[in-house]
Amino acid sequence: MSKKTWMPLLIAAGIAMSATPFVASAQTGQSKQGYWVQPSTDLVWKNSVGQCWRAGYWTPALATCECDKDLLPREVCEPPAPRVAPPPPPAAKPAAKPAPVAEKVTLAADVLFDFDKSVLKNEGKGKLDDLANKVKAINLEVVIAIGHTDSIGNDAYNQKLSVRRAESVKAYLVSKGVEPNRIYTEGKGEKQPVASNKTADGRQKNSRVEIEVIGTRK
Repeated sequence: MSKKTWMPLLIAAGIAMSATPFVASAQTGQSKQGYWVQPSTDLVWKNSVGQCWRAGYWTPALATCECDKDLLPREVCEPPAPRVAPPPPPAAKPAAKPAPVAEKVTLAADVLFDFDKSVLKNEGKGKLDDLANKVKAINLEVVIAIGHTDSIGNDAYNQKLSVRRAESVKAYLVSKGVEPNRIYTEGKGEKQPVASNKTADGRQKNSRVEIEVIGTRK
């Protein structure tokens, strides 16, 4: 082949090669990751099957997840999902408040005392022993002891008698371990009858000591 013949072929080949984006420096560049990229978008060139075009200096150390995912450890390209902190435990319910206790006992005066007396009888002490045991089983707030009388005698005398009887009840409960500052006493005399004073049965009901215990269960 003469020189005149192959010179046009070389020129034609050069034109064909310049049309290939893989080698045309005017249309492509190389990124620092070792792949050919499009200068205008910085996107990696890929062939028709999605394979990235590697630069001539590419090594496995330059592999990226986009182009050579299979050459990298799985955790690099597929990091584990962030751990979700467990929800905080439900707030503890406040402790239930102790159940209130309120008990009212009415003791006939003749059970506690002899007629016109304020000294406790043995039978009356036994009744108060039971009450003292109940008081010890609770968180005591207060014991209220109120003395009452029938209408026999004058008002002033009956008032003093009702107070003395309430104080006798308090003194006995204190001797059984009940705190004295937890016991409130009062005398009502004949002012608050619960029955008629015209009959013996009614007068017996009116002559009494009412004891109320207030507290909460332990």
